[in-house]
Amino acid sequence: MKTKLILHYHLVQIFFFLYLLQFTNSSQDPSSAIISRFQEYLQINTSQPSPDYKKATAFLLSQAQSLSLESQTFELAKNKPIVLLKWPGSNPHLPSILLYSHTDVVPSEPEKWSHHPFGAHLDSEGNIFARGSQDMKCVGMQYLEAIRKLKAGGFQPVRTVYLAFAADEEIGGHDGAEKFAESDIFKNLNVGIVLDEGLPSPNENYRAFYAEKGAWWLAIKAKGAPGHGAKLYDNSAMENLYKSIESVRRFRASQFDLVKAGLKGEGEVISVNIVYLKAGTPSPTVSSFTTLECGFRLIGIASVTYLVI
Repeated sequence: MKTKLILHYHLVQIFFFLYLLQFTNSSQDPSSAIISRFQEYLQINTSQPSPDYKKATAFLLSQAQSLSLESQTFELAKNKPIVLLKWPGSNPHLPSILLYSHTDVVPSEPEKWSHHPFGAHLDSEGNIFARGSQDMKCVGMQYLEAIRKLKAGGFQPVRTVYLAFAADEEIGGHDGAEKFAESDIFKNLNVGIVLDEGLPSPNENYRAFYAEKGAWWLAIKAKGAPGHGAKLYDNSAMENLYKSIESVRRFRASQFDLVKAGLKGEGEVISVNIVYLKAGTPSPTVSSFTTLECGFRLIGIASVTYLVI
């Protein structure tokens, strides 16, 4: 019974979030103002390795002020601010809802873009060209615009809703989400559920992921005889490592085939990627052996639910 109640509680919170998104898509709100605010956020260059967190923070605080949300900014790591907004609920004793997003984006190469990555160009078909438009400034703005809609309609949440905008996610999140989750500030929020980024949807079908993206870093080391310009050796380090790489490659291909066939989405399979290869490392004790190391990153999902709003 306790498990069922917990599951019911999580589903209620997920449906609440989707309810917010439904209001965001309403045609009653002047869409030009929504797009304009989104573009303003996208035009702030928060790309790694030198994100402009100061400007992003100022923008988010201005949005909070326009929505009459309580706000605070703090740094758990130097020059990496976390913006925390609060929409008080009518029953603050209940576990709260935390809507999380990160402000930094991955690096950009302007010469490879048809429009400047921080110009937020809007074309005639409604496409916006900007780094971070999906990962994940769109989600952060959806939170704000949904609250704007609900507040305009006189809606009052029962549970307190928090919005957190953190730094550092694109380089591991160790000085952002990780320190936040370990802090007393987070513990005092009495969070019942956290909603984070997911997959974008071009229509009204939303996929709600629970415990999505469980990452596993795996390093495989192989030892063997070194190569030589005039001789061939059996059981070389590269040969031995190749056997593992080929095994992983076959599994990756099987997962990718499901995506290519349209049977699964990219977020519904286990992705396997080689992220580094170190070769030619001599053994400190046996000079006739060489070590090769290959690093893999595996990401899988726990469950997915299709919802239509």
